[in-house]
Amino acid sequence: MKVPLSWLKEYVNIDITPKELAEALTMSGSKVEGIEELGSGISNVAAGKIISLEKHPDADKLQVAKVDAGSGVLQIVTGADNIKEGDIIPVAKEGAALPGGKTIGRGVLRGVESVGMMCSIQELGLTRYDYPEAPEHGIFILDPGVEPGTDIKEVLGLDDVVIEFEITPNRPDCLSIIGIARETAVTLRRELKAENIMQADKCRSSLAGRTQGSGVSIEIKNPELCPRYIGRVVRNIRIEPSPEWMRKRLRAAGIRPINNLVDVTNYVMLELGQPMHAFDFDRIEGKKIIVRTAKEGEKITTLDEQERKLNPEMLVIADAVKPVAVAGVMGGANSEVSRDTKNILLEAANFNGGSVRLTAKAMGFRTESSSRFEKGLDIENVSRAMDRAVELLEAMGAGEAEKDDVDCCPVKWEPRVLKFRPDRINALLGTRIDKEYMVKVMRELGLLVDEKGMTVTIPSYRMDIEGEADLAEEVARFYGYNNIESSLFSGETTQGGKTLKQKVEDMCKYAMNAQGLSEAYTYSFVSPKTLDMINIAESDSLRNSVKVMNPLSEEQSMMRTTTIPSMLEVLARNYSRRIEEVRLFELGYVYTPKALPITELPEEKEVITLGMYGSGEDFYTLKGVVDELFRYLGIRNYEMKRASDPVFHPGRSAQIYISGRKAGIIGEIHPDVLENYNIDCRAYIGVVEFRPILENVNLVHKYKHLPKFPAVDRDIAMVVKDEITVGEIESVIKSCAGDILEELTMFDVYKGGQIPQGSKSVAYSMSFRAADRTLTDEEVNQIMHEVIKELKGRINAELRG
Repeated sequence: MKVPLSWLKEYVNIDITPKELAEALTMSGSKVEGIEELGSGISNVAAGKIISLEKHPDADKLQVAKVDAGSGVLQIVTGADNIKEGDIIPVAKEGAALPGGKTIGRGVLRGVESVGMMCSIQELGLTRYDYPEAPEHGIFILDPGVEPGTDIKEVLGLDDVVIEFEITPNRPDCLSIIGIARETAVTLRRELKAENIMQADKCRSSLAGRTQGSGVSIEIKNPELCPRYIGRVVRNIRIEPSPEWMRKRLRAAGIRPINNLVDVTNYVMLELGQPMHAFDFDRIEGKKIIVRTAKEGEKITTLDEQERKLNPEMLVIADAVKPVAVAGVMGGANSEVSRDTKNILLEAANFNGGSVRLTAKAMGFRTESSSRFEKGLDIENVSRAMDRAVELLEAMGAGEAEKDDVDCCPVKWEPRVLKFRPDRINALLGTRIDKEYMVKVMRELGLLVDEKGMTVTIPSYRMDIEGEADLAEEVARFYGYNNIESSLFSGETTQGGKTLKQKVEDMCKYAMNAQGLSEAYTYSFVSPKTLDMINIAESDSLRNSVKVMNPLSEEQSMMRTTTIPSMLEVLARNYSRRIEEVRLFELGYVYTPKALPITELPEEKEVITLGMYGSGEDFYTLKGVVDELFRYLGIRNYEMKRASDPVFHPGRSAQIYISGRKAGIIGEIHPDVLENYNIDCRAYIGVVEFRPILENVNLVHKYKHLPKFPAVDRDIAMVVKDEITVGEIESVIKSCAGDILEELTMFDVYKGGQIPQGSKSVAYSMSFRAADRTLTDEEVNQIMHEVIKELKGRINAELRG
């Protein structure tokens, strides 16, 4: 929203700099995006009066002019043929700057010195829309009353400052000069000049002597989409350029002036925040307006000369035969005002914001009108906007309005009334603000506090205020957030800290970083094709996914059920950019529907995903990272077992179990999957569920005395089948040895001529120690006997001599 400072000053006395004003408004909640000085590209250009004009002695098409530019008489050589003695024209003096970076200096044209340059509107960065009286080609002739030497920016209204605001969707009232003026007045503690705002209300009395006329009938068939529609006929229309003051304001606010009729509707939209539209009344069939949804197959050619297909979800404005406008978006060419128009029908309405937004999106464009309607506008502002538009048209002599409008309002607005409890507001804010101050702020904002100070009635333009928390926000932003002292929460304790989950997440990240892994972030939205790329069968449970109702694209149409494709995409991206070694991890979520069809929110499961490739990386590197993570988190009760998964290479993957519960998988990615991602080297990925980690983490470190009694060492070597894993062997040994087994170390794995085909020899060193006594050989021998017996019975191990 662009707001010219000169326009704003009509309603509020502003005696601070634009920068100070911008800072104050930003602190009170009206965010300023920027400050623009109009005419900033123009300097040292003034109004000049032509004193004399003679032909150039050596050029038939040139003239030599003497120009009084206020600071002396300048000699200027020009080729313009639309000037004469006595004309007041813009003069760029020596050293002047013009839009586009052009500078003016001293020169000699065909032997005659020329100091400065006479300017056209194009050279001043303007167009004939801004100044219709200016010639299309030639020097811009100014008003005869302009004093020579006056800065051209002052003459043309280019000495103004425009402040641009970023208006949040919940504050459509601030999409108007009036709305910003109200905020400014309260921010600066100034009086709002209400008499200037209420000019439109005086229009009714000025029309008191008029007769009703034929008028128009209005019918609203969908009141839920259009709660109010006002129409008024204006006859004997005279279409011509708008007054210069209006053109200046529109241009400063970022809208191109067109003609008096279009400019008035735009002016009212900027001033009051209510979009309007004008129809050629003589082209309205049956002199009737029907607000309805479009019929199946209906079409309309809009003002941009594009034929648009309509659907029954779209609200249209129709006459007795056809649609003449798309409600809140754009008018139709079949009712467009033209030079031949004699009578118009002015429209001011309130449309459902959601309906306008969906219609604009479906049609593929947004307008100044639709961008306002879709935020939800003030239903009570409709009549004021109509009166203001009529007032302006009559003041410019552009037409003669009928006395009354036709106001169709099937939905009556009822004001919202809230409790006013200053103590509650102070409790929410942690302040001790006086009740009188709160009342003053609310009344300045137009909120009506009853005489007893018990309730607040919310005006129609502030429907964003829904509860006491909103009232507290209004008080806080004008009291000044920087004036609210810091304080602790009240209660028994005010100590804050991270939860166990947050602490463990931080520890996981630290452990990963310490091992050379960098953190990655990927999207939770993925393509259904990713499951095909990692060889997931059609019957696999991972296919039961949550579909996104309004996806940005097909590539982001599903909530992921596994993070493996996301990590593979990151590895593939790095590989394609010739990154030789990559080590990554991510703490992210996967989503599983609780039931099909989905009737409730899906289950969110947090997982740690590891990914790596590069020289020296293998399965055991990845396993080592997981082992170190678990060691750092104090998790001891875990094991890894051989896995069979289509995503991973056969024989090079393992399932992770924590406390007997399946908690993840690690391994080398299957070559077919790597080919799908164009990765030409071995890559390794691990996925570990976070909840089992959280449930088994041990952050308590226990220390014990150095041992007092000696250890007893034993070695054992056995022959087992190749498919028997080291983990299975160690599990048997530990279960038999009990607590006195202090250390178990594998020191040899052998396959050769002395070992049967399909078998291997595995050797361990075992250290036994008791905390309360010296172990005897008989005790240790008995344990070794049990170990050998269990190894033979469980895994068919044969003891080697």
